[in-house]
Amino acid sequence: MIGITDIEAAAERIAGHVVRTPTVPSPGLSALLGVPVTAKLELLQRTGSFKARGAAAKLLSLGEAERSAGVVAVSGGNHGIALAVMAAALHVKATVVMPRSAPARAVEIAEGAGASVRLTDGMAEAFDLADRLRQEGLTPVHPFDDPVVIAGQGTVGLEFADDAGDVTDVLVSVGGGGLIAGVAAALRARRPGVRVWGVETEGAEAMSRALAAGGPVPVPLSSIVSTLSAPAVSRLTYDHVAGLVADVLVVPDREAVRGVLDLADHAKVWTEPATGCLLPAARRVVERVGEGARIGMVVCGGNATTADVMAWSSRFGLR
Repeated sequence: MIGITDIEAAAERIAGHVVRTPTVPSPGLSALLGVPVTAKLELLQRTGSFKARGAAAKLLSLGEAERSAGVVAVSGGNHGIALAVMAAALHVKATVVMPRSAPARAVEIAEGAGASVRLTDGMAEAFDLADRLRQEGLTPVHPFDDPVVIAGQGTVGLEFADDAGDVTDVLVSVGGGGLIAGVAAALRARRPGVRVWGVETEGAEAMSRALAAGGPVPVPLSSIVSTLSAPAVSRLTYDHVAGLVADVLVVPDREAVRGVLDLADHAKVWTEPATGCLLPAARRVVERVGEGARIGMVVCGGNATTADVMAWSSRFGLR
């Protein structure tokens, strides 16, 4: 299990390489949900998502031989962007493996940063290719099954604990579980009375199915939300969520896209569906907790183009 000392060490390591993002009350979301809402604006992070933290923490922990070999990572979008940009800043050669369903903009940014991008038919195939490249000598930077990466993502929770006002319930998106594992570990240490809730989209339910099965299981992927589409969680992230998280809620893709539009209208932030899913889930948390709820949201990323959101809105009949 990741401890608070691991997360504090990661915060020291990545200071100067990442942004301490704002944690602010949201009057618009508070009015929309009927309870106080505080948002951690991690979409203002370098590379547009929290992933820069874990990538920086891992890259800065590598020995000279590991750096010289070059690094490889699998990504549905944001991890690849983060690794490519942070590796370029630290003069490390990076290879990013993405499924063809990954956002075209993510591929462009990773390539623009100097990374070699390899595309596969699906996420499972991406993990297989990355494993072969690891066997050929590249240094893996796993998006979530790595205690150093999790500790880096946990710095989001460390900052939230220090900067937020009085909150009772914090919502965190779940793909492979690295972010929620780190955030939950930080909050358990710094704010032990706060409940942490995970949120997934239908067709990307690796953590909720793992919880139902008693451990990680492979899951079929069909969600439009490629940035949450892990083919399975790891034992490391599962153990953190099973031990530290109140529940993992599952939201339809349509509601995640509606959440993107509502966040733009009411919170004045431009997010992606991996963040948009938090808003419908927050309504369910408020129903379960009651009017005494004081909600925190980790606004984890904003790497969706206007064209992406327009296409999704049209697909689901949203205006």
